[in-house]
Amino acid sequence: MIFALPWRGIEMLPAGKSLRLLREKLGLTMRDVENSSARIAQKYLNEEFSIAPSRLSDIETKGILPSIYRLYSLSVIYRQDVRELMAWYGVDMNNLAADLSLVSLRRSHVSDALTGLYSAHVPLRMDPAFDERRTTNLGRMVEQWGLVPLAYLEQFATSDFTYGYIGSEDFTMYPILPPGSFIQVDESKNKIVEGSWRSEYERPIYFVETRDGYTCCWCSMRHDEIILQSHPLSPVPVRILRHPQEAEVLGQVVGVAMKLTEWHALDSASGSKATPALN
Repeated sequence: MIFALPWRGIEMLPAGKSLRLLREKLGLTMRDVENSSARIAQKYLNEEFSIAPSRLSDIETKGILPSIYRLYSLSVIYRQDVRELMAWYGVDMNNLAADLSLVSLRRSHVSDALTGLYSAHVPLRMDPAFDERRTTNLGRMVEQWGLVPLAYLEQFATSDFTYGYIGSEDFTMYPILPPGSFIQVDESKNKIVEGSWRSEYERPIYFVETRDGYTCCWCSMRHDEIILQSHPLSPVPVRILRHPQEAEVLGQVVGVAMKLTEWHALDSASGSKATPALN
């Protein structure tokens, strides 16, 4: 089978043939691969890492799919990123971000799915008429998209941030944070700030871990108890838990990416404040 990388506009060779060309380019024989993979198998006490010449021949010429163990061995022996080899077989890890929207999880949770990505599509050149002060169609303002290694973006990274996902059944902060939203959490801001706020948008929203899972909500402290307050329009009741035994503030929500469609309303029976919909 031939796989194509549409963003590059280049049709790739069959994966097996690409592996053979890579091996030959490195000056390795099938026996070299067998001996090298045997050392990897010996280190991990697992013969699944070993690649016999007959198996390597089948992989290169007959389209046999290598196991995850043999794919790892090939990546080590050929000095090739295993994610690149996976892309040759049609499993492109850079599609992970787009494919997350295909699966809807009921519970809110910390999202680590994107930590393994090594490149991303980002705007490389904007229309000169782009004015950040005005609301606009951003898609029409991007003149050129490109695939950029995430290593180049590390200068913008900070360990103070983590990322979460609002579950499809978590209406705690609806309509400010609708189900299906992705959130950015500043872990350095894990102390609850008390005060008076001019509007609900000024009041800090916190990402909280409880024994039942994660949730986003307004918080306040009362002695050794933490009050998890939902939005007034939410069907989720207020919860009072012991702090930090039953609930821990992971940080403050400082960014959000959301869709304004494709969420499902709660059942008619969930209209009461007594409905335990907090996830």
